This record gives sequence, structure tokens and C-alpha cells, in this order.
Amino acid sequence: MIEDPVYQMSEDDDRSPPLDLGGPASVTESSNKTRNCTGVSGSGSSPIEFQAQYPDQVLENVLENVLYFLTSRRDRSAASLVCKSWLHAEALTRSDLFIGNCYAVSPQRVTARFTRVRSVSIKGKPRFADFNLMPPNWGAHFTPWVAAMATAYPWLEKVYLKRMSVSDDDLAHLADSFPGFKELVLVCCEGFGTSGLAVVASKCRQLRVLDLIESEVTDDDVDWISFFPESQIYLESLIFDCVECHVNFDALERLVARSPSLKKLRLNRLVSIGQLYRLMIRAPQLTHLGTGSFSTSAEVMAQGEQEPDYVSALAAAFAACKSLVCLSGFREILTDYLPAIYPVCANITSLNFSYANINAEQLKSVICHCHKLQIFWVLDSICDEGLQAVAATCKELRELRVFPVDAREDIEGPVSEVGLQAISEGCRNLRSILYFCQRMTNAAVIAMSRNCPDLVVFRLCIMGRRRPDHLTNEPMDEGFGAIVRNCKKLTRLATSGLLTDKAFSYIGEYGKLLRTLSVAFAGDSDMGLKYLLEGCPKLQKLEIRDSPFGDAALLSGLHHYYNMRFLWMSSCRVSRRGCREVARAMPRMVVEVMKNDLEEEVMADYVEILYMYRSLEGPRDDTPKFVEIL
Repeated sequence: MIEDPVYQMSEDDDRSPPLDLGGPASVTESSNKTRNCTGVSGSGSSPIEFQAQYPDQVLENVLENVLYFLTSRRDRSAASLVCKSWLHAEALTRSDLFIGNCYAVSPQRVTARFTRVRSVSIKGKPRFADFNLMPPNWGAHFTPWVAAMATAYPWLEKVYLKRMSVSDDDLAHLADSFPGFKELVLVCCEGFGTSGLAVVASKCRQLRVLDLIESEVTDDDVDWISFFPESQIYLESLIFDCVECHVNFDALERLVARSPSLKKLRLNRLVSIGQLYRLMIRAPQLTHLGTGSFSTSAEVMAQGEQEPDYVSALAAAFAACKSLVCLSGFREILTDYLPAIYPVCANITSLNFSYANINAEQLKSVICHCHKLQIFWVLDSICDEGLQAVAATCKELRELRVFPVDAREDIEGPVSEVGLQAISEGCRNLRSILYFCQRMTNAAVIAMSRNCPDLVVFRLCIMGRRRPDHLTNEPMDEGFGAIVRNCKKLTRLATSGLLTDKAFSYIGEYGKLLRTLSVAFAGDSDMGLKYLLEGCPKLQKLEIRDSPFGDAALLSGLHHYYNMRFLWMSSCRVSRRGCREVARAMPRMVVEVMKNDLEEEVMADYVEILYMYRSLEGPRDDTPKFVEIL
């Protein structure tokens, strides 16, 4: 079936890490069905008047009312392909818009087709930009989008941006253009500072959500917290744990106190445990809390003052927060304070210790109370023993992420196949896992595939290039083969360790639902990539680095690239000639080749970075000098 082209540009099944691990409402969630059902006017409040004189017009009005209840992007795409009238009706009734690649379609094309949008989500740079594999200043500017939306969508309420370049002027334009604006979420974005945040806080009088997640925020020496209005505060979510500068705590405390609807609050590392206590007693209604540093302030320690009994005080504050289900933060943690969170452990479903360097014994004192835990992020400092404690207690666990304290390849890591196997045996409802380690065995991975057959995401990162099964010295082929064979719902896979082409033949044969695949330091020859491109029909995003795949492998995917979101290859063996052949054969694909201008070019015959994506618009017009579009 031919897909709706604009839908193709925007469809994405990849789920971003949940905000504060508790899955707060995404800005792409469907608008209230009742509101949608009552009208399609700009305000969404006027009822539809049935004035049609002809049967076709009556049918179109009925269709519009039915489409309001159709919230799946994939279902909407299918509906829009039936005929022109259905295409028109689907565009009129779409209030939430998702653009998975900001260069795949122009703002002008989007605003011309979808005229009644209230919520926009846009993604920019590919994921490998998070690992410094993309040169800086590549692009993904929000400026043309906010300019187009300011004219087309005056009633816009929500904007979600990921890996975009956002300037202070963009934020000012947004704040000036949308009088009813309510939600701004910036994930892994850059280019803006506290002065831009101050404009949003002061001018967006109906703001409910301001979430800054893993973004780079410049300190402009502007007290942005003080710019929130003094009355009529609607704030429901405030996340600024990534902001690396002091905030006016007195202003923050007053803001929290006058925000009765505030449910989600994530503080940066400069908020001390004493300040946390003061905020918590002001907001016992919180459901999601990021604790900040979870240690005493530098002033108290420098003055040598007697430390208050924060454990008892905080424990009382936590006990008063009866709705709290999600905990994160714990930066610069003093583990003596951990008992303070015991009163809420029985109720929390999401716990993020990924900034807390704690050991197994310290974790055990907390995790033994967390019987309802469904999402858990943690550092590998807890060792295999800590993971065994998680497996023994957290029977409802759905998602686990284990991050490295030390990501060097040449060390003996604290977690291994022992912890992975324990989790698979104790947490049979697991759906998603990200596991960093330095050693692994096929047997442990095979056990996970059998014990957790409902896995949707499996990302195993063995930190050490081409490391085999550390007990048998065999490649990790059979382990990953078992994952794709036994986990029938798998949509995302990240491979690591010593993998031959045999592993990719397994993935091509059994990975029929895979949509996202990441490959690093793996494979023997071009056949490995051929297996993937010929065997995974639903593959949308393919990321490959430091693998021996060349032109023959690249050209084997010509039949499939139009169905993909993007292909990224870095430090492989594709040549400029091979890339040009793809560009000539597929004119609707944008083929970008680039070199990291921070490094010397080692192999002149090979393309250092290839980034290829489909586009309705053709090559972009804002390429930096290090990018060449073939």
C-alpha cells in the first residue's frame, strides 16, 4: 500500500525516555475527545453545523466527526489514503502533529495541509548526535518552524522539540505568537538560555508545562524563575534538572507555593536537601519529584554548622506526599539520607538512581520496599548483587536501564551476565532493557529471550570492541539470534560484542517487526548489512558505526530506503562513489556526507559519515561547510 507522504515524514514508533520515568503526558497525546467531537473551529468549542444539501456533504460531515476519535497516526494515514475527500477530512480533524525529521518536510507544506493543529512535536538531529558522533552546528533549527506556525496556528497550545537548535529569539517569537500557549518541552535541545526562558515564563500566562530535559541552557545571568506571574498560576509540570546554574530559590519557593496544580517538579543539582524539604512541604500534591543534589548545601558544609536532622524531617515530608509515584534526581547523593525516602517506596512505580553512585547494600535498603516498581534506572555501581536484589523484589518491573559509572573498555565492569540472568529470572514481565557491561555470555542472553518473551526493546551494550562470550570465547551470534527468534514483539534492538554475519542473518530472518536497529563494531562483510536490509521489512531507523560494510551492502537496500526514516553510517567502508549511486537512483532521498571537522580525515577513499533520509522537499538550504549533499 502506498503511504501518505506527509505521514511517512512524521511517523515514529520510537518512544523517548519517559519524563521522570513516570510517563508524564506527552505533548503528542491526543486532545480531549469530547472537545474534538464538539467542533472543528479554531477554538474547538463551537458545534459543527450540519448545513449540507447533498449526500456527499452529509457523508463528509459524518466522517469528520468519526475521525475525531481516531488517535493513532498510522490509522489516520490509512484513512487519508482512501480518497481525496477522506484526505481532506483527515487533515481538517488532525489537532496533533508529529514530524520525525525536521528536514523531511517543509513547514510551509505542513501548515498548508493541516490547518487546525494545536500540538506540534518535531525531532531534529539523529540520535548519534547524543554521543558526539555528529559535528556541532549541523542544523535542525526551530526558526523556520516557529515562523510558519505563528501565522498558521494562532491557537497552538503545545510544542515538543527533541535535538533541535532553539534560539532565545525563537522562544520570544513563540511566546508572542500564541496567546493560549500551555506546554513547552525541550529534550536534548541547545542554543537558548535563561533569558529566553524568562520571556516564556512572563508572556505565556496560561503555561502548564515547562520541561527542560537533557538540554544545554546558557546562563545569561537572568533570574528566569522570577518572571512567572504572581497570580493565576496554572503550572502542572516544571522540570529544570539540566540547568547548570543557580536559580533564585526564594522565587522558586514562592512559585511552588502558589501553584496548587503542580504535579511534577524536577530540580537541578544546585538545590540542596534543605531546600528540597522546604519545597516538599509546600507541595504535598506532587506525583513526580526530582530531588536535586540530595546533599547539604555548600554553605552549611563550609561554615561547619551542625546539620539538622534532615532524615526525620524529609521522611515526614515524603510521608505527606501520598500521591508520589515517581522519584528521580539524587545527584551528589549522601547515602545517609536514603532512609528518608522509605515512606514512599511502597507506592512508587518509577525510580531513577542513574545519577546516584550507590552500592549494593545501600540499594537493598531501598529496593526491598519497592514491590510496585515498574521502571528502574540505576548505575552499575550496584553490581550483580544489587540486580539480584531487584530481581527478588520487583516482580512487576517493565523497564530496566543500567548505566556505567566508568565507560572505559579496558576495565573489569561491576555487572555481568550474572545480573542479567537474575533479572530475566525474577522479572518475567520485562518489556524494555538497556544494559551496559564489560562481559557477557550467550547463555545469559538466551535465558533472557526465554524468560522475557514479551521484550519490545533489547539494548545490550558490551563496552569493549568485538568482545566474545567471555566464558566460551565464541561470538555472541547465538545470544542475539535467540532474542530475535524468541521475542516476537521486538521492535528495537542494539547489538554489541563480537558478532559475525551469522548474527545478522538471524536478525534478517526473525526480526520482522524491528523498527530501530543500532550496530557498532560488528559484522564480517557486506553480507551482514544485506541480511538486514533484505530481511527486516519494517525497519525505519538504522544506525551503524565502525563496521566493515561497504558500497555493495549500501546498494543492496535501494528497494527499502524510501520506507525508512533514515540510515546513519559512520567509520564504515562506503565510498563517495557508492553514495552518489544511491543519490542518483533515489532522487527523493537526501544523501548527506560529512566529516567531523574536529578530526583529521584518515581514509580519503571512504566517507567518514553518511546520513541519508527521505524528504519531500529535496536538499536543505542551511548546510554547514562540513556537509555535502550529493
